[in-house]
Amino acid sequence: MATKEFPLVPEKVPQVRTKYRTIATEIPVAASVPLLKKLRDMEPRSMGGQPPVVWHRGDGACISDPYGNRWLDFSSGVLVTACGHGRPEIVQAIRDMADQGLYHAYCFPSEVRLQLVEELSSWLPPPLARVFLLTTGSEACECAIKLAMTRGLALGGKKKTVFVTFDHAFHGRTMGVQLAGGIPALKTWLGDGDPRFVQVPYPDGFRQKDTRFEVFQAALAAKGVDPDDVCGVMSETYQGCNACLMPPEYAQDLRRWCDRHKAVLIFDEIQAAFGRTGKPFGFMHCGVVPDLAACGKGISGGMPLAAVLGTEELMNMYGPGEMTSTHSANPVCAAAALANLRVIRKERLVENAAALAPVLAEGARRIAAASRGKVGRADAVGLVAALQFTRPGSTEPQPEHAWEFVRRAVARGVMLFAPVGVGGCAVKINPPLVITEEALREGLAVLEEIAAEL
Repeated sequence: MATKEFPLVPEKVPQVRTKYRTIATEIPVAASVPLLKKLRDMEPRSMGGQPPVVWHRGDGACISDPYGNRWLDFSSGVLVTACGHGRPEIVQAIRDMADQGLYHAYCFPSEVRLQLVEELSSWLPPPLARVFLLTTGSEACECAIKLAMTRGLALGGKKKTVFVTFDHAFHGRTMGVQLAGGIPALKTWLGDGDPRFVQVPYPDGFRQKDTRFEVFQAALAAKGVDPDDVCGVMSETYQGCNACLMPPEYAQDLRRWCDRHKAVLIFDEIQAAFGRTGKPFGFMHCGVVPDLAACGKGISGGMPLAAVLGTEELMNMYGPGEMTSTHSANPVCAAAALANLRVIRKERLVENAAALAPVLAEGARRIAAASRGKVGRADAVGLVAALQFTRPGSTEPQPEHAWEFVRRAVARGVMLFAPVGVGGCAVKINPPLVITEEALREGLAVLEEIAAEL
């Protein structure tokens, strides 16, 4: 669903000056309007959905424009900047690789590729054993779908190519992952879609109250799907439209079901991996290990790099040169990712996310309470929370309130990205993993005030 464009008319807003936030001008800044208008005139309309702030410089958990304003960043650039903005180790790694003159290597071997693969391998629980480096989360999910279908064809022929995902799931914007996704509004251009891609209810306890695994089985039966025809099941560890982990009992039943029916279990960890949930991988909360995991976003701290992590069997189905990508393990991106992952380890940022999880969860509850029913659901895990604005007492999306919440937050120095999820009703709160408790509490207090004013 398209979000609402933010107006480009400068508006006087209260001045703000704290340790982490400075708002010294109108928003948007008058001097920025020509730049913003040019972008809207020259780019697709789809690029115009974020708050009208010119990002200029980053520092830790803060982002600044060129006009003297500074925001506490509760977006992490859409869950990317795990180590914060302007991290010296990442900046230096990018510079060093560029100075080396190696900014592209295709699939030819490089030392930095080996170092990154070794680093990623050290994070993996068995039976995950191999690493395939790509460029984006969409590409990683596409690869996972291809591997599941390839194995299905090998085991059961064309019949075993049913691929199961979940209602409201978001796995990216390329064609295959939009077919697999669970958001009908993103698939209207596909007509009737592809019958091999089947969705079932996600056990979030909100839109789907019954979180028992029997619902999964009943949904497949209602759609006429023979379990033995399923080649793979893919789920986000928590859905992008919320911050609700799959219940452990459900995930464990799903693992056993996939084993029984020889289906590949895939977790889309693009938002969750490398500490966001307070564990190295989100699936670790569930007590299961998938056959494939798709990673992106926080893996590199900001450069375009993603990965598929998988078992020996699945990752070795294709021969030399049969599964590659032009920009796989780009040396500059690989150097940045290596530095990013080392900082996460060195500074114990996974542990920081776990330590601050109760603060964020309590803050999300307080925001929901202050909204007087406008936030119908507030979920949080680690350092990610989601506020779903709905009509009181229902799950019906209320996108206008979500959009206004974001607009007011940005005007007061807390950076959020535009609402996402079902009907555009979900506001995500996900600061960099380096954030301090003091900064987190300040931003949450601002959001609580805004919720009370809506």
